[in-house]
Amino acid sequence: MIKLRGKLLSDGIFQDWEDNKGNFKSRMIMILFRLSSLIYQHKVLRYLFFWYLLIYKFIIGWVMNVGINSSAKIGKGLKIQYGFGTVIGSRTVIGTNCNLRQLTNISCKITEHGTPSASPVIGDNVDIGVNVVIIGDIRIGNNVIIGAGSVITKDVDDNSVMVGNPAVVLKKKYSFPV
Repeated sequence: MIKLRGKLLSDGIFQDWEDNKGNFKSRMIMILFRLSSLIYQHKVLRYLFFWYLLIYKFIIGWVMNVGINSSAKIGKGLKIQYGFGTVIGSRTVIGTNCNLRQLTNISCKITEHGTPSASPVIGDNVDIGVNVVIIGDIRIGNNVIIGAGSVITKDVDDNSVMVGNPAVVLKKKYSFPV
């Protein structure tokens, strides 16, 4: 195995491979994103491989119709189902083992002064339905389910099920330690 800074390269670039099993497009999206993210994190690599970042934008945006900014921080195990029309903005943080469906938009909003707000921070084990909009400086807790067509503009507590436009808590899920 190839190592980079003490980590196996497969742990970085291929960390979502098993989670997207059976979905070739999602596997390719995540490999291309992980590689662009690795390049984006290091200033020297950005200059050496600027051409890759351009190709990445073209392939992801025009060919696969997905927009995942290289500066987004996405935890291990992101599962993308279909991915068509999905947008993840810059500085967005997504935890581990999350699930995204098509037409999802996760990004900052433009304030009344014309500057971008902070981006959303999404916890671990979050399941996001079809055509969901998560926008602004908000935090979504762990173990959250967001129903199809929901618009999230406020913080969401752990273990919640959110639905609607604007989204409201449908119910709280509780898990008991064994």
